This record gives sequence, structure tokens and C-alpha cells, in this order.
Amino acid sequence: MGAEETSNAKGDAHTMQDFFTLKSLYQSGHINRRDFLKGASAVGVGASALSLGLGQARAAPKRGGTFRLGTAGGSTTDTLIPGTLNDDGGRLVSWAFRSSLTELDETGKLAGDLAESWDVTPDAKTWTIMLRKGVTFHGGKTVDADDVVASFNLHRGKDSKSSAKSLLEQVAEIKADGKDKVAFTLKGGNADFAVVLSDYNLVILPSKDGSVDPTSKDGTGCYVLESYDPGVRASLKRDPNAWKANRGHFDAAEITYIADVTARTNALRGKSMDVVNRVDLKTVSLLKRVPGVRVEEVTGTQHYTIPMLTDVAPFNDNNVRMALKHAINRQELVDKILFGHGLIANDQPIAPSNRYYAKDIPQRHYDIDKAKFYLKKAGLKTLKVQLKAADAAFAGCVDAAVLYSADAAKAGIEIDVVKVPNDGYWDNVWLKAPWCFSYWTGRPTEDWMFSQAYATDSNWNETHWKNKRFNQLLIAARTELDDNERREMYREMQLLVRNDGGAVIPMYSNYVWATSDAVAHEDKVAGNWDLDGNRCIERWWFA
Repeated sequence: MGAEETSNAKGDAHTMQDFFTLKSLYQSGHINRRDFLKGASAVGVGASALSLGLGQARAAPKRGGTFRLGTAGGSTTDTLIPGTLNDDGGRLVSWAFRSSLTELDETGKLAGDLAESWDVTPDAKTWTIMLRKGVTFHGGKTVDADDVVASFNLHRGKDSKSSAKSLLEQVAEIKADGKDKVAFTLKGGNADFAVVLSDYNLVILPSKDGSVDPTSKDGTGCYVLESYDPGVRASLKRDPNAWKANRGHFDAAEITYIADVTARTNALRGKSMDVVNRVDLKTVSLLKRVPGVRVEEVTGTQHYTIPMLTDVAPFNDNNVRMALKHAINRQELVDKILFGHGLIANDQPIAPSNRYYAKDIPQRHYDIDKAKFYLKKAGLKTLKVQLKAADAAFAGCVDAAVLYSADAAKAGIEIDVVKVPNDGYWDNVWLKAPWCFSYWTGRPTEDWMFSQAYATDSNWNETHWKNKRFNQLLIAARTELDDNERREMYREMQLLVRNDGGAVIPMYSNYVWATSDAVAHEDKVAGNWDLDGNRCIERWWFA
């Protein structure tokens, strides 16, 4: 072998070493597909080697086309006002034309959105956010620190009804430090605070004289909102000056709210929609056989709940609550409602994919004798209660209620299932009816989930549950930097919710949606919310 050949061999070896390093980073989720392709090209790897790293790789993103999305989440009573978004319908639209400070990317990792970077003091008490320079709202105003302060203060007022208010109770002060820097001072440390900043209600609006207009349709997202008819449809057009270079591939997007699952599916099969969510799990196997249709699924933190108002009789007696928790056949619901696309839950809202999920807590099962035991402790031989249900909560909700009623009857519990309209369910039934169905997409951190749905003063405490010990632990866990101590705190909190809380939590559900073969996205999609973290409009493209 000559000197030149030896040199070439060494060069090839270094090239492949760099390639396999890239491949490892890609497969572990540390870099996305675009970065993998860019890095492989830079080190001179050819197409045959790329196939080893990507397998059946999708085509690189390209721009163009109108993305048509049919979604189950939407009601005529919806608004796009930050703090009121509570379903996919509003989130999908909002994140297409607005931005938060941070986001969870398609791999589930925290990344900057309007925040370019952030610093935190060792006690996790003071967070300094550095904003991206030169980003403008669609109306032309440059984003600055005053916009951030005013947007967050929208949720912090004494009379605020925002669902994000409980998340920001930990904030003592928000202060602008020049045009491009914002300092958050917390009442106590919180190592997860940067994740909180990704909340879909904490979007940044343009400010004027220290306040924002909550009804503003001005944003910094890849798309400009052209029209919005709540519960009917929304229309967006790509902003030609969008600052996200690798996002916003479609020319336009149209969202149609279709409550009926059969109608949604038929719209996809008839090619009037490119993507539909919450497909009928009973017919997934049939849908997979339709030419040109692809069914996709991801496991995240989504779970279904049946919340009772714990300040309303008979649910103010924990013995009644425990009887109802033992009178539900969880496995039957997973088999007959989710058709295996999920797992049984244990009356705890922290999912197996969460960091501090307490897997050692014994699983609660359907137990007629225990249900009767707790009824007796409540001084009752029988119980009659009303349960309101609508498929707006989740596909198959009414069927789940009927199954629950039949199983509970064997324990002397008569559940009167009341089917209510889908439209307006989240405004007229949820948080108002003494007992109804609900669902939570879950949250990426335990603190976030507990703060928003179980803290005493949360606007979205769907059971009106108040537990002094739980609230003490909620504060203490935020500031605890020892991982083992923090894990024990979150375990105790899960036990408190399971054994004293007002929600029956029977199952964790996967996100399942269907697309046409023309739709493409990264090899991984986010599981924090449906449809790639509700960001499919800005992340996906036509192949």
C-alpha cells in the first residue's frame, strides 16, 4: 500500500468514526434527522452509508401545499385567550401563530423557543432568560422583555381565572433587564422551571403601556391567523418573514373541527383531510389497510379521569370515593375502549413515562368486596350517583361509562349515566358537574401536573380536593435538590392522590392518529401532547 492509499484509508476511517458518532447521537435522540443529514454530508458520507443510519429515511423537508387537519378537540364556546386553552383545538391553532419561551422538541427534550438561552442560580431560585434578538410579531413590533413580563402578568392577577395561574404562584417577581433579558425570581427554588415556561397558555403577546390584549391575534409563530370560527374551522397562512428557518413548511393550514369520529375518518379516507386525530380505536386495524393511509401512535403522559367534586355529597366522604375506585374494571376499559392502545392506571396522574413515576405502588384492581367494604364504612348498603359523559372527553367515553355502571352495580352501586352534548362540554359540564369524565394530556414534570390539577388553589383543580400534606410536599419537592429525597416526596404525593383524592384514574391512553402517505415528519414525534406535541402544523411537511 502506498503513502497516498494509506492516507486515504486513514481518512475513510475517520469519516466512518465521525459518521457512527453522528448515528449514535441521532438514535439516542440528541440530534434530529436534519442535523444528522447535515453532519453526515459535512464528513463526506455517501447515500449507502446514510441508509445504515436512517433505515427507510423520509425525504428531506420541502415547502409547499395546504395542510388540512381534522381534529376532535373544539367547541363553539372556545376562545384563543391565553389561560383558557384546554383542548387540542385551541392549542393546535395557538402554537401555529404564537410562541412560548421554551418548548419540548420532537424527542421530548427541552429547547428554546423565543428564549435563546437561560441561566439559573445554584439554588434554582433566580432564572434569567435571554431572548432571541430581532424576532418580530406579525404586526411588525420587535419582541422584547416588556412583552414577556406583560404576557406572564396576564395570568398572575388576583382575579385571574387563567389555568396557568397556579403554575405561576411560585413566582415572586418578573422583571425586564434591558430589551432582551428577563429575570424570574421564585419564592423557592424549582429545578424544572424552564419546562414550565413551555406551557401552551404562556405564549408571548405584544405589549403596550405595560399590558397585553388577551384577545390579540398577533403572534410570532410560523403562521399568521387569517380566520378563526370556534368549533368550526381555522385558517392560517405562512408568514413570509417567519424566524424559524427549519419550521413552517406548509404554505397554509386549514383546521376543521369534526366531533364525530366516523366523520373524521371518512374525511381522511375521502382525501378531504390530510391528518385526523383521535381515530376510532375499534377500527384501527381496518384503517391500516386503506391504501394511502398511515396510522401512527405514540406513548406519552395522557390519562383519562373521572373527577368527583369532593366538596359535594356524597363525594365529600372518602369512603364513597374509595368504593367507586374499587368498583371499576380497569383492564376491561383498556381492552374494550382503548383496544390495547394504553395501560391500566392506578388512580395516580403520573404516567410510567414520567421521571418520578412510583411503579412500586400496588396496582388497584376491580374488587367488589372492597367496594362493599368502603360503602359500609360510609354507612351505606347501596349508593346511587349520577355520572355525566360525552365523547368530547375522549373517544368511547359514553361506552366507558356504561361499562363502569354495569360493573359497579355488582357492588350495590347504581351509576346513572347521563349522556350530554359534546359541544360546550368543557364549559358547561367539566368543573361544574359533581361527577363527570375528563382527560389530561399529562405534563412533562410531576410538579407541573400536580400544580395544575391537584393544588388547592388551582383554577383547574377538577375535584376541588384539598389536602394540607399534599400542598406542603408540593412546595418542598420543588426546592429539594437531592434526587432520592425528591423521588420519595413525589411517591407520597401519588399515594395521597390515589388514596384520598377525588379522581378515579382508570387508564393511560396512547395518542393515535392517521395521516395520508403524503404527510412526513421527523422519525420521532413528541408525546407530550397529541399530534407531535400539538405542533404538527409547524413541524410537519408534504413529502
